[in-house]
Amino acid sequence: MKLSLLASYSSLATIASANPAGCDFSLVGFGKDNPIGPTTGGKGGPTVTVDTVDALKSAVADDTPRIVYAKGTFNLTGRLSIGSNKSLIGAGKGANILQSGITVKDKTNVIIRNLAIRKILDNDGITIQNTTRVWVDHNEFSSDLSNGPDFYDGQCDIVRASDWITVSWNYFHDHWKSSLVGNSDALRDVDTGHLHITYHHNYWRNEGTRGPAGRFGHQHIFNNLYEDFLYQAIHSRSDNQVLVEGNVFRGKTREALSTYGLVIPEDSPNTSPDGDFEIDGFANLGAKNDWGSARINITQVGNFTRVPYKYKLTPLKKVEDVVKAGAGLNRIW
Repeated sequence: MKLSLLASYSSLATIASANPAGCDFSLVGFGKDNPIGPTTGGKGGPTVTVDTVDALKSAVADDTPRIVYAKGTFNLTGRLSIGSNKSLIGAGKGANILQSGITVKDKTNVIIRNLAIRKILDNDGITIQNTTRVWVDHNEFSSDLSNGPDFYDGQCDIVRASDWITVSWNYFHDHWKSSLVGNSDALRDVDTGHLHITYHHNYWRNEGTRGPAGRFGHQHIFNNLYEDFLYQAIHSRSDNQVLVEGNVFRGKTREALSTYGLVIPEDSPNTSPDGDFEIDGFANLGAKNDWGSARINITQVGNFTRVPYKYKLTPLKKVEDVVKAGAGLNRIW
């Protein structure tokens, strides 16, 4: 398929007949249905393909609508700042982002797909800050666990009043702290009323914590697969609300869902001497989850029991197969 045929928004969702069985790769959730409007990225702008760091930085820097295909490996020496109205998509089987990560700050309407974001040392793999309407889809995030919990930062952190975001079909693996929503309990006034995020059909494997961990917001977490999540998978704290449904937990995952203030057990990798104490959050259970052998600790049930958008749950018994078939790189071509 020629790149010129991929410029339309409809084609970004992949030809349905090419999807693995049971997989719908169209945009769903808060990134689509919200008071501002759907995330369309670079729709309406030109399509360009880049294969050097300088060309990549230039193509995504401004706020003009543009669809940018990244081809090859990009060893970034500084953060890649993405402007508004951009679709950044790894060409072919996916593009590699190494050394430094991606920042989307004070922007709106951004799509990031089909990137391999590995061993980022300067901050998170992706940091979304004070930004609305983002779709993070079909990427792969990884590092290692051998260097300890504080050697790398987050894989995809969403902070500072960011809003109306969908995180879907990503493969998160081999990392300590995955996805943090709201990065400080001192930012209550900034974050309250924001941080509406949908996490669905993501594959988390061999992770430490934060799949996700949230403060002050609302996260709809459905049809994700958690495999060997070493400590705490879904954590709601500091007045945060999660709606958790249709997720599957496998392997040696210790704690599937918690809302209590002590983040993880005392043998956890957290370096805080007090165990990172915060006030409890809220959890709400929708459609049935498969907790496996993991435990759940819900100290407060909240009122976030429905979402203002349509979505179709994958049957619980099919979640593991569907997520493994559909998540990660080289799926949207």
